[in-house]
Amino acid sequence: MSLSAQTPLSATTAGQVIGPQGAAVANAQIETRQLNGSFVARRISDQDGRFSIGQLPVGQYEFHVEHAGFRELIRQVEVHAEDSLFLSFPLTLLSITENVTVSAQPSLITETPLSQTRASISREDFKDSPAITIADVLGLAPGVTFVQGNGPRDVAISVRGSSTRQTYGVRNVQVFEDGFPVTQPDGLARTDLTDPHAYSGVDVIQGPSSALYGNYATGGAINFHTRSGSEIHGLEVGADFGSFGYYNDYLTYGAGSDRYQIAAFVSNVRADQVTVNNQFNTVTANILANFVATPHDRMTFKFINNDLNTNLSIRLSRAQYQINPYQIGCEIYSSSFAANGCASVSVYVNGYNGAKKSLGAAEAGLNRHDRRTIVGARYERDLTSNTTWQTQFVWDNRDANQPTSSSAYRGTLPSFNLESDVVRHGSLAKRQTTIYAGGFFNYENINSQSSNLMPGGDATLGGATQTVIGTHLNTGFRGRAEFVLAERWTLVAGFGGEYTRLNALANNFTYPIAGTPVISPVSANRTFFNVAPEVGVQFHPTHAWSIHARLGTGYGTPQATQLFTNAQGQFGNNVTLKTQRNIGIDGGAEWSIGSMLQFSGALFYEWFHNEQVTQSAGVNLQSYTFNAPASTHRGVQASIDLRPLPHAIAGLRLRASYLYDNQIYTRYTEQLTTGDVSNSFSRNNKQIPGVQPHYLNARIIYDQPVGKLHGFGAYLETSWRDKYALDNANFLYASGYTLLNLSTHYDMPSGHGALSRLRFFFDIQNLADKIYIASASNITNTLNPAGQQNGASVLATSTGSIYAGTPRASYGGVRVRF
Repeated sequence: MSLSAQTPLSATTAGQVIGPQGAAVANAQIETRQLNGSFVARRISDQDGRFSIGQLPVGQYEFHVEHAGFRELIRQVEVHAEDSLFLSFPLTLLSITENVTVSAQPSLITETPLSQTRASISREDFKDSPAITIADVLGLAPGVTFVQGNGPRDVAISVRGSSTRQTYGVRNVQVFEDGFPVTQPDGLARTDLTDPHAYSGVDVIQGPSSALYGNYATGGAINFHTRSGSEIHGLEVGADFGSFGYYNDYLTYGAGSDRYQIAAFVSNVRADQVTVNNQFNTVTANILANFVATPHDRMTFKFINNDLNTNLSIRLSRAQYQINPYQIGCEIYSSSFAANGCASVSVYVNGYNGAKKSLGAAEAGLNRHDRRTIVGARYERDLTSNTTWQTQFVWDNRDANQPTSSSAYRGTLPSFNLESDVVRHGSLAKRQTTIYAGGFFNYENINSQSSNLMPGGDATLGGATQTVIGTHLNTGFRGRAEFVLAERWTLVAGFGGEYTRLNALANNFTYPIAGTPVISPVSANRTFFNVAPEVGVQFHPTHAWSIHARLGTGYGTPQATQLFTNAQGQFGNNVTLKTQRNIGIDGGAEWSIGSMLQFSGALFYEWFHNEQVTQSAGVNLQSYTFNAPASTHRGVQASIDLRPLPHAIAGLRLRASYLYDNQIYTRYTEQLTTGDVSNSFSRNNKQIPGVQPHYLNARIIYDQPVGKLHGFGAYLETSWRDKYALDNANFLYASGYTLLNLSTHYDMPSGHGALSRLRFFFDIQNLADKIYIASASNITNTLNPAGQQNGASVLATSTGSIYAGTPRASYGGVRVRF
């Protein structure tokens, strides 16, 4: 390292906030955020309007200064080594007719909680790629993994393995968009509605987080941010196209001023897909609007609508995957299905009982036709110069029509979510303090029916097999305080409490051949009360380092769909399912040397009690959820963003993220029953199935900064995943794999007239044309006639588990700005 690189790369900044006549403005909120790093500092001006921030790493900063009755002031400042800056921030008074800066962001308390490990992805990381699903965006976020769900954009996102116990939707993580919850009260979020083209960035909050986010936050939270109107500033029209009939046509409009911001996005995505019976068409609309009514009153409105229409193939056994991963020639059932590795469903010929017939996925008409509509509104009121009250309401409706196996699920699940909270920035015992307190109430109405499929195509329905009617209610409170103990130390403490009531009635229908239909009701009336404390500390020992440590807790109550399927995969009684709870400790550090290097690393260890694990009993059966009495999750995550030759090769950049995730049962004995034979087996120290122990994503990036090729860029990406267990005995594994992707783009610089409005990209994904497992559901262990567990060769024939990933594919696109 050169001598200059060894000198202190820090600075001290002080300043004063003043009014129009030069008078000091006390209790102004100052937030300083490093634009090319991770440093964040918050201060409150004293009675003389002054503040100071020490040990600032070298780099570019953005200062946000706010005070009720004044316009927000935003200023960017370049900080050099050993600078000792004094900045003046003159604020302008407002009247009701004067301009007010609009912010699209909700309280920083919930967006970027201090002392907690988090990862952020910027639009700069994915704007020049096809970004087909949100998985293409989150690959560089340390601690985040994903598998393909049941549909083109349905991605099961996991934060430190949080959702790996199932292969659809997002569970055990609370999901937000622009501060509005998009997780329903039953804990399920789905990424069908998420077109990455609409977003400016994503923040991932990691570790048990129920103190701040409530029920189903055992893994943390994900905050999606759409683009503001001012960022878009006009009209953008884009078209992406690629292999296997892929097309995405999208339109973005944005406008904004100091008084309002409005952004609207619409897209239509469709493709044929390589796997048989996976064609899809989905239309998404996303609108965000912010308005200022008075200098003290702000309003935000949110609208999302997604219509999904997709055919769906059948998940395969390991043996079927090895023979025919893309199910070529498996449209119509024939006697050669087994030899050709084709999957099928078995349905009653008359739709009720008696003789059965096997059908291919296309022949049966397996599909998903779902609609999701979300409408939200938020009102913010400055009660005093340093206290803000915020209330928001969200209506969220999910219509599901899912004939995905031998049984079809149809349901309407409307819900609403009401939250109200107060944030105060001030001082307590002469220490700068931010205090947050709030309450919430959310409610979901459950109304669903499952029916047999029968021959006839187009998902012809037979007799009803189950109806579920019920409600899911969560209500509670949360509080949090951030204390600046000293210039370099911040202490965080939080506490949440929540009452959950789940009332549901399932009617299970059977149809004896020689008798009248039988209705077997199963009632679930469950109430829960959970509490979640947390405590953490954040420390900046030097200009370049930030260190945090935290103890957090989480909880997740059962959902209605889990209570009415038994261990054999049949509709039945599972109403004794318990709440899962976890306690986690987390320690991490971030190291930044200006724009040349940003490094982050974290260690975590979590203890779970009654962890909920879901597994498949087969393609013609339902998934079953059980409690593992005790388990542990421990691991390491790291990321690096390096510009190795900032002067010699200014456009060269290396990025990587890595996760080691070791999840094991520590106390769990599984009872297996096959026919009349039963036996029990200890699963202590066995890997929890579905969890990828190692995950690495890395990119070599080059963007030409100057010259004739200015605007041209490319990156080579590799993604490596280790093999992982599929069953509780760890007999059968999903194979690991390594993928290579190549991406190029050209963003024509200014000075070329209308051509400067164009941007092009071209990608080749899976360069080596690997056949790999994109998704694998956990499977149930079985017994042989002697009462011993069947080995891997038998488990490899268990159906309902695997989807193959996409082979080598190319994608291109063009976007024009007006």
